[in-house]
Amino acid sequence: MPRIVRIIAFGLGLAGGVVASQAPEYSQQYRQRLGGTIDELRRVVGRFDTDAGASGETRESAIARLRGNADALASRQGTAMQTNLDRMTRLEGQRQAMMQAGPFARIGVMVRDADQEVMEAAYADFEPAVPVTQEGLLSAAAGFIAVWGAILLLAGMLRGLVRPRARPVTT
Repeated sequence: MPRIVRIIAFGLGLAGGVVASQAPEYSQQYRQRLGGTIDELRRVVGRFDTDAGASGETRESAIARLRGNADALASRQGTAMQTNLDRMTRLEGQRQAMMQAGPFARIGVMVRDADQEVMEAAYADFEPAVPVTQEGLLSAAAGFIAVWGAILLLAGMLRGLVRPRARPVTT
């Protein structure tokens, strides 16, 4: 295999390693955003529970009362509070699953159950970092090997297609 192909494969492998090493860092920044979102939802729900209690209502009865109200604004507020509760429950479940998962499994949990708003906010503020954790270093190595190996494999296949075929010798 020509030396230039090996050099290109190595360079692209390094780039693949750098990109793959960022997955654990993004997952960590996503978890931080997730925690902040849960904290804010708990504050909103806590205020609602306090207001419901002051009116002699439970959370569920206050939501039902709002949703059943003829006033469109009040009805939408009941629907919005139910949406907040459902989202808080879902995000708390995801956070718990991420805390219980191992280092690489956390990335899978994030991808499988990602909250779109949290994912976009984490991406908007994402700051790449040097991978110093075992998870980051192994991700970098896996990314390098995957890209480097794919380039070498592809180059070998292309070389086999381009190689001139030997002509049969006629006497």
